[in-house]
Amino acid sequence: MGMEILHEDRDIIVVNKAAGLLTMGTGRDGGRTAHAALMDYVQKGNYKSRERVYIVHRLDRDTSGALVFARSEEAKAKLQDNWKSAEKMYLAFVEGHPDPEEDTISSYLVESDARRVYATKDRKAGRLSETHYKVVKHVGKRALLEVRLLTGRKNQIRVHLADKGWPIVGDAKYGRKIRDNKRLALHSYVLSIDHPYHGERMTFTAPIPDTFHRMAAAPPPEPEKKKKRERE
Repeated sequence: MGMEILHEDRDIIVVNKAAGLLTMGTGRDGGRTAHAALMDYVQKGNYKSRERVYIVHRLDRDTSGALVFARSEEAKAKLQDNWKSAEKMYLAFVEGHPDPEEDTISSYLVESDARRVYATKDRKAGRLSETHYKVVKHVGKRALLEVRLLTGRKNQIRVHLADKGWPIVGDAKYGRKIRDNKRLALHSYVLSIDHPYHGERMTFTAPIPDTFHRMAAAPPPEPEKKKKRERE
């Protein structure tokens, strides 16, 4: 299903989710999700098993990286109660060169009836959202960013960066789809949480996708300009 288990104990399972895989779903997507795959894993094919996994948080379908699940309702409740203390660091390739190279983006976000998230000046309608970014490397006309979520809203990173004029590479929803990139260039790289049983701080790192290494190695080729026909 495109997942790698990064850590497993009696209380939690942390995985590296592949881009294109839903965290959870309903209907026809119900069996092709990270949650469904882990349910099969812990139940070992026995549908009568009492083993369960519980969703603590989510990643967008097109976002890869670290994702934690609980193995009991008690563990889920403790993780969610302390979720504000969790630290989430992402890697993102964006179009353009952010200026300044390090800053915090803040705005009020609201979701439309069409499930599109956008910024609003109406504080009563939107929810305060804050995203900190830092440029790690310039690659051609693009930049690799280290992004830290200070709040956790739906599509927050994608909307904030697009609003600044630096859409994430491959983001057809909030930016523009680039032919040389087949996936959204957003990866949940590091996740730090307090363990729901012993309370110790634990940090998990999801390996950087090969597509990121290729993008960081060399800039994308410039599109060929059509030559004007010479008049005789």
